[in-house]
Amino acid sequence: MLPTAHATALLELLYARAPEFVGMYDLSTGWFTQVNPAGVKLLGYPSEEALLAAPLRTLRVTPWTEEQWQGLCEQTRRNGRHELEAELRGYAGNSFWSRIELTYFEAEGQPFLLVRLAKQSRLQQAERDLAHSVRRFEAVFANATIGIIVCDRPGIIVSANELSGKLFGYDVQELVGYSIDVLVPNAAGRNHQKLRESFNEQPAVRGMGHNRDLLGQRKDGSVFPVEVSLSYFYLDQELYVVAYVLDITFKKEAERELIAQRQHVERLNADLEQKVADRTHALLSTLEQLEQRSQELTQALAAEQELGELKSRFVSMASHEFRTPLTAVLTSATLIEKYPASEQQDKRLKHLHRIRASVNHLNDILEEFLSVGRIEEGRIVAHPTDLDLAALLLETATSVQGMLKTGQRIEQHLACPGSVRLDASLLRKILVNLLSNAIKYSGENSVVSLQADCQPGLLTLRVQDQGVGISKEDQEHLFERFFRARSAANVPGTGLGLYIIAKYLELMRGTISLQSELNAGTTVTITIPYEDHHPAD
Repeated sequence: MLPTAHATALLELLYARAPEFVGMYDLSTGWFTQVNPAGVKLLGYPSEEALLAAPLRTLRVTPWTEEQWQGLCEQTRRNGRHELEAELRGYAGNSFWSRIELTYFEAEGQPFLLVRLAKQSRLQQAERDLAHSVRRFEAVFANATIGIIVCDRPGIIVSANELSGKLFGYDVQELVGYSIDVLVPNAAGRNHQKLRESFNEQPAVRGMGHNRDLLGQRKDGSVFPVEVSLSYFYLDQELYVVAYVLDITFKKEAERELIAQRQHVERLNADLEQKVADRTHALLSTLEQLEQRSQELTQALAAEQELGELKSRFVSMASHEFRTPLTAVLTSATLIEKYPASEQQDKRLKHLHRIRASVNHLNDILEEFLSVGRIEEGRIVAHPTDLDLAALLLETATSVQGMLKTGQRIEQHLACPGSVRLDASLLRKILVNLLSNAIKYSGENSVVSLQADCQPGLLTLRVQDQGVGISKEDQEHLFERFFRARSAANVPGTGLGLYIIAKYLELMRGTISLQSELNAGTTVTITIPYEDHHPAD
C-alpha cells in the first residue's frame, strides 16, 4: 500500500474528482488495490470492496492469455504509457467497449499501473466512421481484380471476395467455413499443415511456391495454375492470413508457346549450322585437291567462291579471312605459268611454297569452324591421361617457334613437379591458340611469357604478352563467336580462338580470365582441376 499522504492526494485528484474509472493495479498481486467511485459505478459493482474481491480478476470479456498480458505490461513499462481498446464486462455480465489508458509507475519499489477506463462515447460518430471504413474495405476487397481469401490461424476461410469465388467455382458465402486446403490439390512433397504452422510461427509478406508451379482446385475438381502471395494481420491478438490469388492460365500458355517457338528456332539454327559444316567440308575437300592438280585450280576457286558467298550470308568474318590466302594462291599459280624454263625452278618452288602455306592457313581456318561444330554437337569429350606437363609445354612452345617475329622470344616458368592427369590434346590446343595470339598481336623484340603453377588438384597457366591490348568495352565480348577486338582489326583472324578455348575449358571443368589494357599487353589466365598422378605400388 502507498503511504497515507500519497493515498490521500491520489484519492483527491484521481478518485474523488475523476468522472471516469481510475484504479491502481498492483502488478505483483495481479489485481486492483484501489478503484474510485466513478469506476465502481461504471462497472456496476455494489461497492469498491466487491470489485476488489471479484474472483475472476479480469475485466475483459475475452481474458488475455498470460503471455499476452505480460507482453502488454512490458510494453507499458518500456514506454511509460500505453493506450488500447477492449470489450469489458460489468458486474451484471453486461459488456461494453472502452478505451483503456495504462500508466506505469513504481511506489516504494513495487510496480503499479494507473488504469483509466473511458466508456466509448460519440457513438454515432463512431458508427459513421465504421460505415465509411466498411465501404472503403468493400471497394478494395470486394471489387479487387484478384482473388482475396482471409483465413484464421487453423486455415479456416473467414472471408473471400467475389472474384475468388468465381476463380474456384464457389458461391462466396459457400467458401466461408471451409478449410483453405480444399482449394489446393494434394501434391507430392507438400504438407499443407506443416507449411501453415511454419507461416503462423513467423508470418511475413511473401509469395508462395518458391520457384515451384502452384495449382488451384475448383469445386468441380479441375485444376488451374495460380500465383499466390501471402500477407497477414492481427485482430484482437488473433492472427489472420490473407491470400492473394491470381489465375495465370494465359501466362502459362504464353510461356509454353514461347518455349515451343524457341525450340523451333533452335532446330532451325541446328539445321543451318549443319549446312554450314557440310559446305565447309566440301570446301576443305576442294582445297586439298589443289596440291595434286594445278589444272583444277580455277574450278576449285570457283567452287570456293560459291561456297564462300553462301557462308557470307551467315558469317561475314569467314569470307574476309578466306580472301587473303586464296588471293595468294591464285597469284602464285598465275606467276608459275610465267616461269616455264627449267632454270627457273627455284622461282616456281617459291610460289609453290606460297601456295602450300596459304592452303595450310585455310586449313587452320576451316579447322576452327569444324571445331566449333564438333563442340556444339557434343562430339568432343575430355579424356584425361597421365602426362608430363613440362614436356608438353616445351613441345608446344617449340611448335610455334616458326611464328616468332624478329627479336621475339618465349620465356617459360614452370612450377609443376611430377605428372598430372589431364587431356593432353585439348590442353595442347589451348596453349597453341594462346601462344599464337600472343605472338600475332605483339610486335618485334617483345617477350611472350608462359607460366605454369600447380597447387594440389589445380593447374594455373598464364600467358602474358606485350602487344596491342584490348579495350574494356571489347573485353566483354571476347568469348563470343566471330567477335574481334577493334585493336586487332588489321590482323588476320576468325574471332573463334577464345570461344573454342572457353568451350574446351568447359569440357575440362576449367575457367579462363583476361586482363588487358590498350597498348600495354594482355594476360590470359586459365585454371584447370586435375587428379594427382599416383604411381603404382
